[in-house]
Amino acid sequence: MNLPNKLSIFRIVLVPFIMFFYLAPWIPYGIGKALAIVLFIVAALTDLFDGNIARKKGLVTDLGKLLDPIADKMLITCSLFLIVFDQTIAFPWGIIALTVLFIRDCIVNGVRQVAATKGVAVAAEWSGKLKAILAYIYIPWFMFVAILNVFADVAGMDIAITVFSVIGYIVMAAATIVTAWSAIDYPLKNKAVILGDDTKKENEHKQDDLEVIEEQVTKDDETAINEENNGEEAGKEDHDSQ
Repeated sequence: MNLPNKLSIFRIVLVPFIMFFYLAPWIPYGIGKALAIVLFIVAALTDLFDGNIARKKGLVTDLGKLLDPIADKMLITCSLFLIVFDQTIAFPWGIIALTVLFIRDCIVNGVRQVAATKGVAVAAEWSGKLKAILAYIYIPWFMFVAILNVFADVAGMDIAITVFSVIGYIVMAAATIVTAWSAIDYPLKNKAVILGDDTKKENEHKQDDLEVIEEQVTKDDETAINEENNGEEAGKEDHDSQ
């Protein structure tokens, strides 16, 4: 197994540790959440490194094309669930972002499964990568807001929480829009793969129909020629008899 694939697996392994430290209530003063942020950033960096290493060193593999998006989905979806679950992101915005992400992942997974049955590995599109980058920004940002909420009683902290939250919502809105577009982009870019067999069959049927029509036209032409020849011969016989 090459280095990029190992980094993708490492990113997957980090996910349960991020969830553990973020949800650990016995770790005081937001230290657990701070550790979760550090682990999240490390995991996000591995996503940047594995792709660059794979492209520069020619280590792009079908396994990597599958592992990379799986690792991204686990990291982003599970981490987003954390900040929605503890209501760091206010209702209903967190639910909307999570729902759009879930629908998008279902669509992309469906495209990948159809492609896999045809022996085609679908690589990540730019929209998916941009969605991931924006998520890598606003998710740890809201995790930091969750740490600020621990000290909400401190004077002036409410202003800091409001400012950081507004910035986070702006980035999250952009990420959600890109995520929605990604749900449309993948099927469009892979339309030929999805509809390949159906299109082939449809073209075969059209070709068969054309052949039948051409055969019928040929027969009609031959019949018309024969009738014309018979008519001419009959005319000559009548003329001779006179």
